[in-house]
Parts: sequence; C-alpha cells; structure tokens
Amino acid sequence: MTKRIGILTSGGDCAGLNAAIRAVALRARHGYGWTTVGIRYGTLGLLERPVEAEVLDVDRMDAALARQGGTFLGTTNRGDPFAFPMPDGSRKDRSGEMVEGLLLLGIEGLIGVGGDGSLDILRRLVAPSGMPFVGIPKTIDNDVANTERAVGYPTAVAVATEALDRLHPTGASHERVMVLEVMGRDAGHIAIAAGIAGGADVVLIPEVHWHFERVVAHIASLRATGRSSALVVVAEAAGQSDKASDAASDAPKQGVGDWLARRLSQATGAEARATVLGHVQRGATPTAEDRLLAAALGVRAVDLLAEGKSDRMVAWWNRQVIDVPLAKVVGRSRTVDRDGTLIRTARALGICLGDAG
Repeated sequence: MTKRIGILTSGGDCAGLNAAIRAVALRARHGYGWTTVGIRYGTLGLLERPVEAEVLDVDRMDAALARQGGTFLGTTNRGDPFAFPMPDGSRKDRSGEMVEGLLLLGIEGLIGVGGDGSLDILRRLVAPSGMPFVGIPKTIDNDVANTERAVGYPTAVAVATEALDRLHPTGASHERVMVLEVMGRDAGHIAIAAGIAGGADVVLIPEVHWHFERVVAHIASLRATGRSSALVVVAEAAGQSDKASDAASDAPKQGVGDWLARRLSQATGAEARATVLGHVQRGATPTAEDRLLAAALGVRAVDLLAEGKSDRMVAWWNRQVIDVPLAKVVGRSRTVDRDGTLIRTARALGICLGDAG
C-alpha cells in the first residue's frame, strides 16, 4: 500500500526551501514508494475546502527546482491556529479545522520546514491527532537551537558578503563610512559571519555589549593610518539589545543602520551612508551549501518517518545529520557564542566589536 506523507513550509521564506521539498519528495518515492502531498500556504492552506494541496510529481522535481529561491508551495508567517485573527477583530481557535484538513488529505505523516516558532505551532497542532511529525530547521537568522546550520542561512551570509564586496570600492572611491544593516532579529550570526568574510572593520551584534564611542575611536584610528573609508556591519537587533551602551540606547528597533550612519557622520566628520539589505537576504538563488544542507535534512526527515519516529527535528551537527527531540528546540534560541570561534577570529583580524575586547 502506498503511504502518503505531507510537507509544508511555514514562517518567512528563504533560499533552499524548494531544495528541501524536492529532497523529501524524491526520497519518499525512490526510497519507500511513498506519495508526497505538498500543502500550500503553510497552515493557511489547511483551512480551505477543498484543502489547498497537490500531489508532488517526482518527474517535476528536477535540478532546476533546487536552484529556485523561495518556496513554490507558498508560506505564511501569520495566522496562529490557536488564536486566528477573524474579520471582526476577534481571535478564534481554528486548530481543529486545520487538523481536519490534514486528515482530509489522507496523509499518515507530516514534515514541516520552519523556524522554532513555526515548528512549535506545528507540533502542537498535530499532537491531538497522533500523526507523526518531523521538523526541518530553516531561518536565515540561524538561531534555531541544537543545529549548527539552518536552511537559508548560508545564502543569506553569501548575499551579505557580496554586498560588502560591492560597498568597499564605492566607499573607498568617495572616502565614506559604509554601514550595512543585515537581518538578525535576535542573533548576530549573519553579521559576524559576513563581516569576517567581507573584510568589515566594525561588526555590531546584539550578543556583544558595544559602545558607540569605541566604534568612533576605531574609525578614527583607521583614518590615522591613512585609510579614507570604513566598512561597518550591524545586525538589525544590535541597537535594541539590553546589552547596548547608553550611547546606542536611542537607536530605533527598525532602521538601526540609518541611525548609526547619521551618528557616525556627526561624530567622525566623515560622510557615512547606510544600506539596508532587508528581504534581499531571503530572496536569492540558494548557494551550493544551502542546497546540500536542504537535501541532507530532507532525506533524513523522510527516513525518520519510515523508522516510526516523531516529534523530532533533523539537524546538522559536527558535519553529520542528526535528529533531536523538538522539546529541546522550541522555546530556545541559538545566539552567537561570545567566546566562540567567530568572535575570536574577528578580534584576531582586528575587527572592532564595539566592546572592551
């Protein structure tokens, strides 16, 4: 008898999602003879009648799909099933309707691709039905607990690094301080990795207690050596961290890059310009690393269902694909280790982190 499994993407989009979907569909068919059903628009597709879903034809799961950014199934980062916003402004628990949608599809196991928030919602959604559930971590912020890499992160770092590569010559040409604001809602993984790879002079992340005056002093020291420009990378949450100094406490939660550029112009006398990458980091052709990661995690997720395992997340750890209980993932986050390799490397290269280190 052919087994049917479902897959959906939830939360923000990122590069590598199509590669993960493709890996799940191919492993299910070629490894076990199973059928994979793709659910559209995340959990929102489960509210439609008939359910917004399609059987994934493995003949269409070619290499071209793996190269595409975003997710062809669509996704959502709104509409909590347990407190769904209604037209009259009220909130309603519609989780039962979504579970009914899963059952109407006749699937016997579900794979969800999402961040820790999405994976938490999905495991709670599926739990009453007893349907096996396996999660695949994805987030450009790379802050999912118990995995070294999440789908989407490698490409986001590559995009940010390329931006620095492009900002450097224009900054040098015009003798400017170029400020690049990157995503990182709660963690500075993109900022520190791209900053090292792209040769930044300053990297500001929420995990490090930074001081504006030390950034100013570092830029002044560069100019004293004959440098006429500087590259600064700042994570979007760096100005709002409770670790930030008083000098940075007035930085807005949104637009820290523009704020920092204005302050640096005033304090250094140099012309400073800000570039905010925003969603550019999400919508890109996935790098080879992201495609490999998505393929490896997708294959293992199907294998877990075949082994009868549930309520687990596949993860990348020590160059291997492992699986961990979702209970050790949800409600937690993986921020930049202040004593870790990347921080030590940045300091060794002379990158200013805005602190006393």
